[in-house]
Amino acid sequence: MPLALLALAVGAFGIGTTEFVMMGLLPDVADDLRISIPAAGHLVSAYALGVVIGAPLLAAVTARMSRRTVLIGLMVLFVLGNALSALAPDYHWLLAARFLSGLPHGAFFGVGAVVATNLVAPQRKARSVSLMFLGLTVANIAGVPVATLMGQDLGWRATFLGVSVIGAAAIASLFLLIPKDHTHAPSGGLRGELVALRSLPVWLALGTTVAGFGALFSAYSYVTPMLTDAAGYADASVTLLLALFGVGATIGNLVGGRLSDHSLRGTLFGGLTSMVVVLLLFPLLMGAQWSAALAVTLLGTAAFITGSPLQLMVMEKASAGPSLASSANQAAFNLANAGGAWIGGLALAAGFGVTSPALAGAALAVLGLAVAGVAPAVDRRRGPLSGRERVIATHVPEHAETVHG
Repeated sequence: MPLALLALAVGAFGIGTTEFVMMGLLPDVADDLRISIPAAGHLVSAYALGVVIGAPLLAAVTARMSRRTVLIGLMVLFVLGNALSALAPDYHWLLAARFLSGLPHGAFFGVGAVVATNLVAPQRKARSVSLMFLGLTVANIAGVPVATLMGQDLGWRATFLGVSVIGAAAIASLFLLIPKDHTHAPSGGLRGELVALRSLPVWLALGTTVAGFGALFSAYSYVTPMLTDAAGYADASVTLLLALFGVGATIGNLVGGRLSDHSLRGTLFGGLTSMVVVLLLFPLLMGAQWSAALAVTLLGTAAFITGSPLQLMVMEKASAGPSLASSANQAAFNLANAGGAWIGGLALAAGFGVTSPALAGAALAVLGLAVAGVAPAVDRRRGPLSGRERVIATHVPEHAETVHG
């Protein structure tokens, strides 16, 4: 695997750290800025909103730019957003800075996935995407806990300064390691990206992402009360248990990437099916501490087995212009975050019990399986690319950005 994938993983590590660390810093930020915890929670929403808006917007705006240049520019914006977060004088400035920090998130993963697949042979595309995402999953094991402890000991502003340093390291890595072959712009430009995004199979893949990862966040958003109220863990143990989720996610990401290079659709169906099984077993597994720890690990594994195949499937269905669709998949992931948490909250509010969000998640995973099951039939009916899609595709040959030698 090319060393350039390390540069993408470093950027993913920084992004993953800043995305999830705010959850652990909410009490510190609320105390320092004299705001309520619910108001501080809006800082999480502001980041997610930035991802949803920024992913397709920045991918579209930069469609005719060099992907190497785009990646570096996105990380510059990332560093700026986190530095402004550290320097924010009040809550409203911090809210704006968190929104700014989220803008490059989806486009970085979207464009980065396209670059990653063009760095390797066709039979290793999924593994290259999984290695980029490795930075995101490792952030949940190491980056988020360390950044949270830093914020608690040195102040929450120190956390965002530290993340800015990670972003600066990513910029240097991208500049030094991404091959010069990626200095040219994609031939299709914005027109090719938009035509590709109009494809029904692309939207089915995006719908699978929303439902599949909505299943994850329906349960994961409420895993802390499950661990404390159902499994009987102390509050102080939750951070370690969430690190187990990161371990599971890392395993699932690597396994999913390797399996997807052999069977993309088979890996996707297998991952979604395992999500259904794990979430259905969640209420039972939360009955004891050892099995609850196992459940959290298995949840991360099952969910992230689907990460690489979903990303690659979106890109393949939009092969005429994959950057915009690939970035849109990251927006779909964050919609799943918000939607899954909302659906899980409805189950709790209805009085179905503390583990009921997991069962709601199982229903979403079944929906994801149903949407994914429609896709093969649509592919068979569509047959080869339509005339207009074929014209665009011929202007963006897959080998145009492949690194040789």
